[in-house]
Amino acid sequence: MTMEKRRNFTPEQKAKIVIEVLREERTLNEIAAEYGIHPNLLSRWKTEFINNAGRVFSKENDEIEKVKQSYEKEKDELLKQISITRQAELLSLNRTSLYYKPVVNDEEYKIKRIIDEIYTAHPEYGYRKMTNILKRDYHIHINRKRTRRYMREMGIYGFCPGPNLSKRLHDKYLYPYLLRGLHIDHPNQVWSIDITYCRMKRGFMYMVAIIDWYSRYIVGFELSNTLDRTFIIEAVQKAIKQYGKPEIINSDQGPQFTSDDYINLLKNSDIKISMDGKGRALDNQRIERFFRSYKWEKLYFEECETGHQLRQITREYVEYYNNRRPHQSLDYKTPAEYFFTEYDQLPAVV
Repeated sequence: MTMEKRRNFTPEQKAKIVIEVLREERTLNEIAAEYGIHPNLLSRWKTEFINNAGRVFSKENDEIEKVKQSYEKEKDELLKQISITRQAELLSLNRTSLYYKPVVNDEEYKIKRIIDEIYTAHPEYGYRKMTNILKRDYHIHINRKRTRRYMREMGIYGFCPGPNLSKRLHDKYLYPYLLRGLHIDHPNQVWSIDITYCRMKRGFMYMVAIIDWYSRYIVGFELSNTLDRTFIIEAVQKAIKQYGKPEIINSDQGPQFTSDDYINLLKNSDIKISMDGKGRALDNQRIERFFRSYKWEKLYFEECETGHQLRQITREYVEYYNNRRPHQSLDYKTPAEYFFTEYDQLPAVV
């Protein structure tokens, strides 16, 4: 058996590839397949690039502040300002790589689309039940291990344990569920945050969304072609900057929400941390309901080909959901009416 020779990339080549990822015109898997790079390695390059981007403007403080304040809007402009040689300096990574050559698998993509639809309708399903449903209703015969791997890759962590951690290490990041029996009677008392899988015509992206528990108002969202924690941090920071900080933020126990960066951000902002019980998706039901509405009312009727298109339809739907979509549970008012109304005049949400 002949082992495929590892392909080495120069810093300049790495820079060009990462720029393609940042433009989000294609999915990360498509770019990885084209260059024969493992998606995890490409994701690491992206993280390294973003973490070191500030160095480029170390002598230009105004530019640094500008990039920090509007990362998404300024992304392409930033890339135009940096020479390829200087960009390469940001990618001073070790040359550790994998011999895996990714392939865009149509069968895998089809199965993930079906899993996404099933999970959206039934967030209480774990990988065991999901495997049985695939076999019974769709005649898809895959084992539980494969189903669990797909769900992990899609960001469905409520039912799929993450990497094997010792109990002592895992307990370091666990926080109690603070919403049970809590009287929620005003905006910015409790926010919920979660990630969902957004299918596209030829791939997928991930969306993180933050919802105000009391009003159902979406205070923030971000899209990314990787599950890197950077876009989670950006979403929280932007929401706090625009609407002020909540008293509590609730999430599941996924790795993005148990990372040091995320935990430290909330602690430094004096925000209480609440986490769902293991395998209890309904503990975060407000955000799950939003995801279900977003997909069945908008996403599934679109076949987005680029990240730009997905971002546009998502922005349109969030605007509609917040300002024009009435909710029965809000006495047929919109989330915006509840979020921006004097909350001492409104009833408590249960």
